Amino acid sequence: MALTLLNIGILAIVAAFQAGALAITRASRTATATTVADKQMELFRAVSYGCVYENSPPANSTYTGDSAYDATFGITSGTSCSSPPPSASVTAAAADHHSYRTDTYVAWTCPGANPTGSGASPTCPSSTNGRPLKKVTVVVRDASGANFGRELVRESSTFDQAYG
Repeated sequence: MALTLLNIGILAIVAAFQAGALAITRASRTATATTVADKQMELFRAVSYGCVYENSPPANSTYTGDSAYDATFGITSGTSCSSPPPSASVTAAAADHHSYRTDTYVAWTCPGANPTGSGASPTCPSSTNGRPLKKVTVVVRDASGANFGRELVRESSTFDQAYG
């Protein structure tokens, strides 16, 4: 009887350690994915306003099926670019030697409302008292292992023409 209780206690401790190790692994992957997303966003912050667009967006279902994808107001070309912005979809190994897929979406948005008009000439409703902004959304997904395709991080930032 005592050995059975001792065995149950030891198995419970082993299970707790296993759960802790899994939590640490997930936290590590999320932290690395956040760094990858921040790095991608900084590349867009470093280019001029005219160069903020989706460079060669893929047509696969992972990219087009995301909620940030906008077939009407997506921005796929730019102006006054000395060099193109980063590719819209890249899979690469990060510092932790795991592969991450980074998808970048650029679309027109309005403060507090959806834009109207066309993708080439968007307008904001008069109730917003604003002009169209470019919204960059970076989504980092797991590109290897059992969690292939799972979204790890999503971050967005708006870009106003006034800030060049």
